[in-house]
Amino acid sequence: MEAVGRLAGVSQVTVSRALSDPAKVSPATMARIREAIELTGYVPNALAGALASNRSKLVSALVPSITNVVYSSMIQAFAAGMRDSGYQIMLSETGFTPTEEEELVAAHLSRRPDAMLLTGIHHSARTRRMLLGASIPVVEVWDITDSPIDLCVGFSHIETGRAVADFAYEAGHRRAGVVSAGDERARRRIDAFSERFTQRSGVAVGQALFPAQASLECGRNGLSRLIDEQGLRDGLVFCSSDLLAHGVLIEAQARGLSVPGEIAVIGFGDQDFGAWTTPAITTVRVDRAAFGHAAAQALLHRFEGRTDGASVIDLGFEIVRRGSA
Repeated sequence: MEAVGRLAGVSQVTVSRALSDPAKVSPATMARIREAIELTGYVPNALAGALASNRSKLVSALVPSITNVVYSSMIQAFAAGMRDSGYQIMLSETGFTPTEEEELVAAHLSRRPDAMLLTGIHHSARTRRMLLGASIPVVEVWDITDSPIDLCVGFSHIETGRAVADFAYEAGHRRAGVVSAGDERARRRIDAFSERFTQRSGVAVGQALFPAQASLECGRNGLSRLIDEQGLRDGLVFCSSDLLAHGVLIEAQARGLSVPGEIAVIGFGDQDFGAWTTPAITTVRVDRAAFGHAAAQALLHRFEGRTDGASVIDLGFEIVRRGSA
């Protein structure tokens, strides 16, 4: 600021005043200061400003995976909504374990964000204590609970699994299997599907569960397990993601099985490629952009001191029927 002041012919105090409250300096002085800032490449110290104003204009966002389009497209909409109101996003990838999330929550809170977005509703006890102690708005997304830390925008994974089971049974399927990655939310969908389908059909559901993230490899290996180890020669396979469902399709075609004639397939997430596979993947659609937008609006309402909005927002889901089931 001292160098900017020298170039603009004003004091360092005037530069500080111009940056914190431009209305307090004349337009001509402001123009000289801006020109000097441009020449020097000066970047104001946002951390110092945050300490003085108690507002950092930063919002933390923690997601399990930044490469998974389910999360990245949601965050894209969330970030756009926050930027429109002058906030920037600090983004980190937590993986799928509470320990990793706990470490990153502590790291982000040390940067004094004005709010935080978390993925899911299950956190370690220490994470909850840190967030409650921080006294900042917190929005949990991609899940639903009656007792959020602060705000919640999501849908019911259990009801999703039950709805898919009802869909499968009412479509005439009497045998089923599941292929799932290790995400806790995915397992809740799969468990709810298995329980409901068994209740309605009286037949146990085969399982191919993988601790890793979803992949084509896991999808192919999952169908192989269901067929070779559990005898699922016909029926429906519910996958915890469209990526796994695509792998199941590939393995079915490699084995010469007709889809949906012998093996029907349902995915989750309605990823862009799902409508263009052969056959197109029947899936569960959740409006990812709507989740990001709703989370941004919920935090902005908190910043404005508004209390008229709901603290729990259930955006629901939709089963999209295509050629695979």
